Amino acid sequence: MIEVEQLSDDDPKRFRVTLRDDAGEARFEVTMRQADMARYVGQNCPPARCVEAAFAFLLDREPRQSILKRFDLSVIPTYFPEFAEKLPDYVAELDSTD
Repeated sequence: MIEVEQLSDDDPKRFRVTLRDDAGEARFEVTMRQADMARYVGQNCPPARCVEAAFAFLLDREPRQSILKRFDLSVIPTYFPEFAEKLPDYVAELDSTD
């Protein structure tokens, strides 16, 4: 389960992300610039949904123990070049399960 709490509306926005699974719970602090969000998913996506989709993307590629505890979303393409291309699909998938 991915839970996202938006902590600020500044630019960059700050979020606390909590991942829960059978192995327990892990917390992360994430920032995201408005310009990055617009580039990845457009202006109409709620910021917390964009972060949730980013974590779904990451969890499909690595265990939660490998995810940095603090980072800006803009670093994800450094590790996974396909991030910007794939993120809209993850947002759409989350939207279809709500």
